[in-house]
Amino acid sequence: MTIAMPAGYRHQAFDELPSTNAVAARAMADGDPGRLWITAVRQTAGRGRRGRSWSTEAGNLAASLALVDPSPRDIAATLSLVAGVALHQAVVDLSGPAVADRLALKWPNDLLLDRYKIAGILVEGETLPSGAFGVVIGIGVNCRSHPEISAAFPASSLTDRGLPATPDRLFAALVGRMASEAQRWDKGAGFTTTRKAWLARATGLGETVTVRLPDHSVSGRFEALDDDGHLVLRCEDGRLKSFAAGDVAFGAG
Repeated sequence: MTIAMPAGYRHQAFDELPSTNAVAARAMADGDPGRLWITAVRQTAGRGRRGRSWSTEAGNLAASLALVDPSPRDIAATLSLVAGVALHQAVVDLSGPAVADRLALKWPNDLLLDRYKIAGILVEGETLPSGAFGVVIGIGVNCRSHPEISAAFPASSLTDRGLPATPDRLFAALVGRMASEAQRWDKGAGFTTTRKAWLARATGLGETVTVRLPDHSVSGRFEALDDDGHLVLRCEDGRLKSFAAGDVAFGAG
């Protein structure tokens, strides 16, 4: 399937790679100007957050977008929210507007369908040999099959939830949506608009959630996202506490 790229974007497709993020990062280190999508039919050594492994079998989507100096460094992490909004919209484009009520974004980087994880996003940044700042946005979507994660974070696939989709068709929808959302985000200047769009698609907003950190957990009501895209909880003592990272579970404890 030939996929038309938005103006200024390019695409390199592979049958198999260890990691699409690693190939995208290497391309920038070697001088690629960015706005380059890397996809693989099969990914054997992909990465999730906190170094977790994430393999991608044929029939699922493994895609990474390389960007050079996309924004000031302190706002680049919010590209995860940009990608989340774009991916949500791409699935709706593919499956029809009725599915929007079943889809939700889970902070910081998951897309849920019927509260099952069907996709994850990983944003990585590094200083390039040129001195520029390179960012890779990795997106993995369970189109046909899914890994077993844990009982606390059940996974599924679009097909298993009654929304059959091929990686090519989903990617074709995603590239256009990502270009539009990145333009709206506007190097971080439009983050307020992105945040509003993300919160409109968020799961758990106004509910009690628990943020699991490496050495402890914190529960509270999910109040908002702050100006840095951090999760804001209102704790039992009434204080607001923000989190830059962590695994979120629904409910207390």
